[in-house]
Amino acid sequence: MADSTPAKPVARRTRSTCCYCGVGCGVLIDSLHHPDGREEIVGVAGDPDHPANFGRLCTKGSTLHLTAAPHRYTQVRAAQPALRHSRADALAPAGWDDALDHVAQRLADIVQRHGPDAVAFYVSGQLLTEDYYVFNKLAKGLIGTNNIDSNSRLCMSSAVAGYKAAFGVDAPPCSYEDIELAGTVFIAGANPAYAHPVLFRRLEEARARHPAMRVIVADPRRTDTAQSADLFLPLQPGTDVALFHGMLHVMLWEGLIDRAYIDGHTEDFEALRAVVHEFTPSVAARLCGLQADDIVTAARWFAQGPTLSLYCQGLNQSSSGTAKNRALINLHLATGQIGKPGAGPFSLTGQPNAMGGREVGAMANLLSGHRNLGNPAHRAEIARLWDVPSVPMQPGKTAVEIFDGLRDGTIKAVWIACTNPAQSLPSQTAVRAALGQAEFVVVQEAYRNTATVPYADVLLPATTWGEKEGTVTNSERCISRVRAAVAPFGEARHDWRIVCDAARRLEARLRPGQATLFPYDSPEAIWLEHRATTVGRDLDIGGLSYALLETEGPQQWPFPEGATQGRQRLYSQGRFHTGDGRARFADVPYTPVAEAVDARYPFSLSTGRLRDQWHGMSRTGSLEQSFGHVAEPSVDLHPRDVERLGLREGAFVHLTSRRGSQILPVRATDSVAPGQAFVAMHWGEEYVSGVAGRQAAFGVNSLTLPALDPQSLQPELKHSAVKILPAELPWQWVVFAWLPADEVLLRQMHLRRYFKCFPYASCVPFGRSGGAQSGLLWRVAGYERADDALQQEIETLFGLAGAPQAKVLSYRDRQRGTMRRLRIEDGTLQAVSLAGDVSAAGWLREMLESAQTTSTLGRLLLLPSRTAPAGVQPRGKTVCNCNGVTETQINACLADRQGPPEARLRALQDALKCGTTCGSCLPELRRMVAPAVTP
Repeated sequence: MADSTPAKPVARRTRSTCCYCGVGCGVLIDSLHHPDGREEIVGVAGDPDHPANFGRLCTKGSTLHLTAAPHRYTQVRAAQPALRHSRADALAPAGWDDALDHVAQRLADIVQRHGPDAVAFYVSGQLLTEDYYVFNKLAKGLIGTNNIDSNSRLCMSSAVAGYKAAFGVDAPPCSYEDIELAGTVFIAGANPAYAHPVLFRRLEEARARHPAMRVIVADPRRTDTAQSADLFLPLQPGTDVALFHGMLHVMLWEGLIDRAYIDGHTEDFEALRAVVHEFTPSVAARLCGLQADDIVTAARWFAQGPTLSLYCQGLNQSSSGTAKNRALINLHLATGQIGKPGAGPFSLTGQPNAMGGREVGAMANLLSGHRNLGNPAHRAEIARLWDVPSVPMQPGKTAVEIFDGLRDGTIKAVWIACTNPAQSLPSQTAVRAALGQAEFVVVQEAYRNTATVPYADVLLPATTWGEKEGTVTNSERCISRVRAAVAPFGEARHDWRIVCDAARRLEARLRPGQATLFPYDSPEAIWLEHRATTVGRDLDIGGLSYALLETEGPQQWPFPEGATQGRQRLYSQGRFHTGDGRARFADVPYTPVAEAVDARYPFSLSTGRLRDQWHGMSRTGSLEQSFGHVAEPSVDLHPRDVERLGLREGAFVHLTSRRGSQILPVRATDSVAPGQAFVAMHWGEEYVSGVAGRQAAFGVNSLTLPALDPQSLQPELKHSAVKILPAELPWQWVVFAWLPADEVLLRQMHLRRYFKCFPYASCVPFGRSGGAQSGLLWRVAGYERADDALQQEIETLFGLAGAPQAKVLSYRDRQRGTMRRLRIEDGTLQAVSLAGDVSAAGWLREMLESAQTTSTLGRLLLLPSRTAPAGVQPRGKTVCNCNGVTETQINACLADRQGPPEARLRALQDALKCGTTCGSCLPELRRMVAPAVTP
């Protein structure tokens, strides 16, 4: 008799790399492969053998498998190609052959009519090195344009320019091991507690082992990183150069420089000395808004060393970003703090493969293998390697310039891959006008719910994490393999394959009869050609192979042929990649921010990261628990400013720059200084929008400034001058509900179409992942109430309208525009709609999320009160995302525990398990267990 036992799925574990920040953590992906052909990712863990993380993961990396759940992919992934033949049409499904033929024909036609520079490519630091390489070759080798740039222009190009000018090449000299070996860690313009959490864990552990280690943090905001500093320098926005010059002045005055190193290994010091002569501690303190004694202390600690500098967007995203990088590097050269254990200027890469993109030259001013576009010999080398007549010499348009070109008509077509410029670029009104005016827009994207997709004439569905094969390079020059655990979703194809398939079609139109430039049948074939471009260069990987990476694991470059391992630190012999082998000092001037605050725009607006979100949230935003720590958009203001403006917590304000306006609720916090404001960079049209006056508001980047650094051409996203005025919005409406988990993201996308009906609108998921239901929260505010038809339409999406009356409590006052409707099932709240007076939204949502019983409350649930009735337990925000531990639980646990902070922390961890998994919440937990400070 045949065995009727059903076949069991096969479990597999795949080694790969995290797709979030530039730390480059190794991950182990657990997947199930079912007999019916279905494949799914079911778990993720840190790879204990990976040198970047040794098994650690942050809150984002540890939830990667949840973002890959089949029910989420079904709702948000781009599953098949789509195209439209005119802007009046909607995108319609198409086959791959039709879509790629259409792309090739349109691009060939534009090139033949307007020339190669009428085409541009805007790609991403989240692409793999192999993807990046073929995009670069398509633009510069086949089409013949240098109009290819990356969203890395928005985060790392000032660091690139700084390294190249000082050392001759773009090569970070440090390793993560230096964190453990440093005597002083100087963190400038970075918040690794949020942006690079695994590195921050290493720093915390190193400090615990070495109590003498000192940490200095220079940042306008008192971030979680700054909270942990031995010396916090809350400098005014944009004054970093003045701070660094002031520190060097102290080093010169007190004889703390390394004269032998300066004389033996550098040039141009005397010119710098003349500049910093004027930056006495008192002058620098006045410019920076600091105490002169703190600048002196910072200079002494830095000079004593060994000193490791960690820096990121606070230095880079600036109209003087290159100058800030050069001024910081000056400090390392002047004190000899480079090329030795625990020392060096270490730029923390923002994206998982921004380094790989720099290596293959996939930016408008670079060539493969760290070659310079302006060097004729370098261009000839690449032309020879690619077997093309020449590589164009004119630098291409960079990120912001590409969209300026689309708007003025000099660029007709843009191919956008793995990035979301309709959310992330500054001055969104101008960017969207550019996309709307473009003759042809190709969007190559894994997610169909991004703000850029509606502008696409062709949508090409791409694979994403868990499905891709190739390599990435992290911040410490370490190359890791990325491996596929499951097959591509739907009809999605790998990015490299999409490029090659389109390129071969384009070749038939632009260079018929010639051998293809894109003969690759695997990512390894592409990587081998990339390897050949590096031989003899500073990043030589001639000794590496996929096979070696397979057997020996991740490796740092350079790794030339014959080497047995990569080089941990660069410049240890004091030799640099300049013509004479000497590093260059820079006598950079101090330049204030490009847009100064004034009487009309008196606040300085900065942007930055949230702990649990990533970039435009196309991935993390699909995960309910990513919103547990910060639930909704807001603008952070100092409590004194909130009081001075006559506001209260949660009140709406007009946040207005010279480019746009966005209405946001206020959050009072002393993490920002008076006169400053902060909005998280992630909040774009996908989650918050509205109409300000007659102009659509597209999130925080409708406000930000497109002013460019003259060397790096990186925009000044970190500072904009804004005014803040109360938004008198008399009518508010909040709806939240549990919805089927396999529908909540679809309903959120549907609700986005109503954003333009209100001055303020936001819609975000909430809850814990893994159940059959997910939460969705809708909040709007306006000058007049929504009409009944619209209210009913939206309430229907939340399961309120049309629900059996026996399950719905309802109250309505039409004259006042007040309405309250609550759906209750089995004694717990399932959906709530409050209009007019929404003061009860907070405690009602806490009841809904915590499934507290409603049986004893009856119609008290309809009370319009900010204070919950007796018996309702406050929940508070989620502090520990991994274990779902809330602020209320932590405070209750701490109430009965006395003793030193570390003992209280250990008690918390034992009792609630918070801070014991990924550790991302540890800085906040340490703040909560610390004794209160009396002002």
